[in-house]
Amino acid sequence: MAFKPISEIGEFGLIERLAKITTPSTKQRPELLEGIGDDCAVWRIDESVVQVVTTDLLAEHVHFDLLTTPLHHLGSKAISVNVSDICAMNAMPDYALISIAVPPKMPVEMVEELYRGIEHAASVYGLAIAGGDTSSSASGLFISVSMTGTTTPELLALRKGASPGDLICVTGTLGGSTAGLHLLQREKATMIEQMRNNEPYNKEVMAELQEYAEAIRSHLLPEARIDIIDFFSEEGIVPTAMIDISDGLVADLGHLCRRSGVGATIDESKLPVLAEARAVAEEFQQDAFDWALTGGEDYQLLFTLPKSQYDLVAAHRDITVIGEITEKEEGLLLTDIFGITIDMAEMKPGFDHFAG
Repeated sequence: MAFKPISEIGEFGLIERLAKITTPSTKQRPELLEGIGDDCAVWRIDESVVQVVTTDLLAEHVHFDLLTTPLHHLGSKAISVNVSDICAMNAMPDYALISIAVPPKMPVEMVEELYRGIEHAASVYGLAIAGGDTSSSASGLFISVSMTGTTTPELLALRKGASPGDLICVTGTLGGSTAGLHLLQREKATMIEQMRNNEPYNKEVMAELQEYAEAIRSHLLPEARIDIIDFFSEEGIVPTAMIDISDGLVADLGHLCRRSGVGATIDESKLPVLAEARAVAEEFQQDAFDWALTGGEDYQLLFTLPKSQYDLVAAHRDITVIGEITEKEEGLLLTDIFGITIDMAEMKPGFDHFAG
């Protein structure tokens, strides 16, 4: 029997296969409203409350590098990326469970510093760390976070629900996380080269990173947009569809459109690219727009609204309208800064854990 390597189908191909296997189990719980396929699973608590639940795994050498990531920052990020999923459902976070697998020789003080970052982020977002699990690891540090949140059936936002004519909106700026990652990887390479040459660590030959503090912070300390959920509540806004940008704008817009059964067109000139990302991209002789479109890990919110609600978001300084939902047959299109139309299906997608 010939076996198929996961790299041939990729991360989302694997998810689709596993979903087919597990879908029959969902029939046993009629209160389950949404299973695999959105930022969170959703089930009904009672007639007025729904619970949203997400989980995320961070693996050393895959999601983070301890040579470039302070443990306090890593703990904070582990919480923020899950809160971002909760926000993508137009919900507020409540509780988190933290499970870790650590090498037995890792100093206790390092694990404590990780948890200080976890606790700090939890206090910022107003959630409780309610428990978890610990295990030894033979190959690096692993952090698994499961988180719950709540909202009402009327306020719940899913990836499905967008309709042709809806506005496509994005919060904050894009490209910052990818810019920060490039800078940190460059500094790591410089440090390792010095070590290989038996040279002392010389800060003077390292690039001055202070001027790019915002880009580095975007990568190491992303902030979930819980403030936008508060804004929606104040203004009575309920997005027709929403997702957080973790895999990259192109990939996540594709997820939203597939679930909604629609197409989309976006205007590259309207993308809110972080100013520092433009400068870093120029240093690396790369395109900041590419980073904004496919870089990932910006953890901003991508959502759709009827045109009739444009005035509700137009004045918000941290929300940008970047395009419009179209009919499914029109596909996913990008109008670049030169006015050329590009099929986003042909663009390199965001990060895939199992890509060959």
